[in-house]
This record gives sequence, C-alpha cells and structure tokens, in this order.
Amino acid sequence: MLRRLTFPLGPVLLLAILTAVAVFARPLTPIDETRYLSVAWEMWLRGDHLVLFKNGEPYSHKPPLLFWLYNLGWALTGVNEWWPRLVSPLFSLGCLLLTMSLARRLWPQESEAGCNAAWILASGLLWMLFSTSGMFDVMLTFFALIGARGLLIAAGGNARNGFTWLAFAIGFGVLAKGPVVLLHLLTVAVLAPWWRPGLQWKRWYGGMLLAVLGGAAIALAWAIPAAIQGGDDYARMIFWGQTAGRVADSFAHKRAFWWYLPLLPLLFFPWLLWPALWRRLVEMTREGLDHGLRFCLAWLLPVFFVFSLISGKQIHYLVPLFPAFALIAGRLLARQPSGGLWLPALVAGASGAGMVYFAPDGLTGKLDLWENLPRWPGAALVLAATIAAWLGRQAHRRVASLALLGAAFFALVQCYVAENLWARYDIRPLAREIKKLQDRGVPVANHGDYHAQYQFFGRLERPIDELKTPFDIQPWFEKHPDGVLILYVTPKPGEVAPLFSQPYIGEEAVLLNAEQLRARGYLR
Repeated sequence: MLRRLTFPLGPVLLLAILTAVAVFARPLTPIDETRYLSVAWEMWLRGDHLVLFKNGEPYSHKPPLLFWLYNLGWALTGVNEWWPRLVSPLFSLGCLLLTMSLARRLWPQESEAGCNAAWILASGLLWMLFSTSGMFDVMLTFFALIGARGLLIAAGGNARNGFTWLAFAIGFGVLAKGPVVLLHLLTVAVLAPWWRPGLQWKRWYGGMLLAVLGGAAIALAWAIPAAIQGGDDYARMIFWGQTAGRVADSFAHKRAFWWYLPLLPLLFFPWLLWPALWRRLVEMTREGLDHGLRFCLAWLLPVFFVFSLISGKQIHYLVPLFPAFALIAGRLLARQPSGGLWLPALVAGASGAGMVYFAPDGLTGKLDLWENLPRWPGAALVLAATIAAWLGRQAHRRVASLALLGAAFFALVQCYVAENLWARYDIRPLAREIKKLQDRGVPVANHGDYHAQYQFFGRLERPIDELKTPFDIQPWFEKHPDGVLILYVTPKPGEVAPLFSQPYIGEEAVLLNAEQLRARGYLR
C-alpha cells in the first residue's frame, strides 16, 4: 500500500511569503543574476538554444538548462522579469516535496521526521537566500534529491527503476550546473555498503556505472551539437574548461581549509544555534546511527570535506547539502526536543535591537553606503524573537516556531536594507539610457570588466564594446568620436556633469561623451 505524503502546507506558505518579500525588497542584482538574465535574453534574440552568448561572444561558463527554462517561460508569458524570479522558488518547492519523500523512505515509522525536515529546509538562512535568487544551486539540489531518491529505490530492491532515476538526475544535473552533481550523488552511492549492508556490490556498482553512462548520454545530447555549432574554442571550454580546468583552478589557494566552519552558524541559522539539536545528536550517537542517518551523513560529510579542500570556496556551494542537514535534524527532532528556543531567540532579538540602534545614522566604516534605514524591521524582529521564545515553551510547537523565527529574520533584514538595495543595485535606469543611445546609433563602450548586466534590462540588441584598461579609451574614441563611455567613479565636487548618472553598488555609474571625458582628463 502506498503511504500518503502529507503536503507541507506551512513550509510552502513560508516559501511563498519569502518569495514575495524578495521580489519587493530587492532588485535582480549585478553581477550574477543580471548576467544570467542577459545570457537568456541573447538566447531569445538569436533563437539559438545550443550555443550560449554573453554580450555577443560565446559564453561557456555555465550549462544551458536555466537559460532554457527562462526562454520557455518567456515563450508562454512574453519577455518579463517576474518569470525568472519564480524559477528558483519553484525548484525550492520541488525540493521540499522531495525531502519529505526521502524522509518517508528513510524513516517510515517516524512521520514527524519529514514534516520537521520541511520546516528546517524552508527556514535555513542559506536556503532562503538562494531559493529567492536567480542562481543555479537550488535547481542543482532538485536533481541531486531526485538522484538520492533513485538510490534509495535501487537499494530497496527495484534496481532498474532506481538507477533510471539516478541517470536522469545525473544528466539533468549536469545540464543544470555541470559535473558537480556527480560529487553529490556518487559519494553516497559509493558508500552504500555502509548505509545499506547486504547489497550485492557487483550488481550495485554495475548499475551505478550504467546510470553514469545514461546521465552522460543526456548531457551529451546537448554538448555534442553545441560543440559542433560553436567551434573548437567553445567545444574545448565546455568539455575541458568547465570540468578539469575548473577543478584545477579551484586549488589556487584562495581560502583556507577551515573557511566554511565559522560561517556555518550564520548560513544554517537558526538551527545550528539550538542547543536541543546538539543534545539530540549526542543522544543519537550513543544509541547508534540508523541506516537513514548513515545515508544522510554519507552525503553530507564527504562532500563538505571536498568543498573544504577546494580553496576557491563560495557559500552557495553548500546549498545542495542543506536537505541532507534538514533530514538529519528532522530525524533527531522527531521526538519532541527538550529545552526552549532561548539562544536563537536571543541572537535574533539582539540583531533586531542592533538594527533599531543603527537606523538613525546608518552603518559606518565599510558599510557606510547603507543609510536611511527604517526602525520598524528591527522592532518587529525583537517582537518575533519574543513570541518565538514564548511559543517555544511548548515542545510540540518548537520546530515550527523556530522556523518562523528564521524566516522572520531573513524577511525583516531584507526590509531593513530594501531602500538601499533598490537605490544601489537597480540598474534599469542606466540600461534604458543605453538603449536610447543605441537606438539613435550612438556607439557605447564600458570601461572595465563588463558582465552584460545591462543587456536584458535595456533589451539591448547590440553588444557594448568592452574597454579593459584606461589605455583603450583614447583609441576607441578616435574610431568613435560620437561615442559614449560607461564609467564607474567616485563623484568629486566641481566635475563636469555627465550625460547620466546613478548609484552603482558602492560607486557611481556615469555616461560620458568625448567632451566630458576630455574635461575630466581621460582624453587628450
């Protein structure tokens, strides 16, 4: 008999509210989100779904699935900004359901484990941040979860069905974010004799090999035609530069082995700050690990260790590990945890008080670009922490209460800085001015690294010239005397006014013609 999967209404509503807050509290931000939108926009303009382009040049840094999904949505709804903002939340919803499905398979007798895991997944700070961002990591997590479910199906006796799902997950995981999906799936697959003793290892590893080959066939169905159409350089980059080349670059000794460790309490806030979780972990270690906990640890620990070895660390690399953490924590908390929520509530309340304190004058030092901060989000966070601590006195409410506190923290911090985010990261005004210039036939160039951030928001149909160094400015204006340059500066009193200016992150983005550049000393 099939066991019914309870719909996680509370976590889903939480995800919907957080998505709405993100849409209203912050724009799609440079550099990453705007770059990926622009790649999708060029795919739309060209009608070419094999070779990716950024600012008119082949773009081999990412695989195509996210851009295909953006274009699919635009084909149904027209080109807009709101559809790309829904893609990650929709994958996050899928991850919630898959996480509960995994919990049901791992601990069929512990109905609370899956519900707890859904609350924990929906409210972890790292997960909330990337569930509402236009990035690849939640999509990668979705396919990693499908692959993990396939492994459990195969280990349960239905090898053909399970390894078919694993092949599907590998293939589409590669199309989502590249071969890194193999790290998330093959580590737990290789360690299967530890978490599921008694497997016929020859049959198991043979099925695993067939699944890898099947996944490779799915990925190659795009990669081979794209390589043929894109030419030798493009082929070399998608087959080598984005696999072995990236791995080699990751060991360039940029960040220490322990870099992730001090960030974990923040990235996994509020759950790692709850003493009850640590007490239950100690108790479970003494009692012995069941096969479900072993499965999750075989996923979580080896991958975290590998990411710690790689020196080119980024916080979003840990996103696909969050469901494994949520499953472990959900299982540990399945029996009503003892102890209140005093520590995470205290941290949240102190953060809210700090927000109120800094609101009148803004933040200082390296954060002095944040100003005009409202008091009400900090006051609301203090209230939310107080309510969570009060509700946490009752054991059956503690998991949901802590989840709501984590979500309130994330939402209110966004509201706190929303005005500044829109003022400094909304590049649409400048993009529209560039569009007006191009429509009049005026050549436009960008000084410094250009990440195609203006292409989508300006609906630009021509590339912007890229001038890498100050020495490139003079030759370019000799060829384009009527041109306009995008420059990023710190404003100085008495300077000649630009054609257009707006705040851009911590600087000012300005449009300058030859006469204005000459007055500022950039041209002879």
